[in-house]
Amino acid sequence: MQKSPYALAAVSWDNSQPDHSNNETRKTEFTINELAKEFALTHRALRFYESRGLLRPRREGRRRLFSQADRDRLALVIKGKKLGFTLTEISQMIDAEAGRATEHGLKLTAEKCVEQIAHFERQIVEAQDALKELRRIHGMFSAKL
Repeated sequence: MQKSPYALAAVSWDNSQPDHSNNETRKTEFTINELAKEFALTHRALRFYESRGLLRPRREGRRRLFSQADRDRLALVIKGKKLGFTLTEISQMIDAEAGRATEHGLKLTAEKCVEQIAHFERQIVEAQDALKELRRIHGMFSAKL
């Protein structure tokens, strides 16, 4: 049996997302409604990810049936978007996770991670500065009361 080029062993990039399923009763297929509800996405978003090749549901007529591997990839897409990556970058990261990345692709992915770390570190500094300023302003107004 040939392994699907889209298969992942499980959700990764630290695997910190809790798995709410029981291994004995773990579902192997999901409808678009189930995934939309679980990940708080619209059907349109799921169809868009499918059009970009990130998801590969099986079709039964007009009905889409998503595999566990689709669900795992979707979890990585959501995680990647939360971390500020583009869908193209997320796709490259999924390929890297599955052992399909080129050396060049791995280098670009690693560089993008460094860029995102710097971006979030700048945001932290900006938020700390804003908090300091808000505390100063609050203290000034409180003193006048």
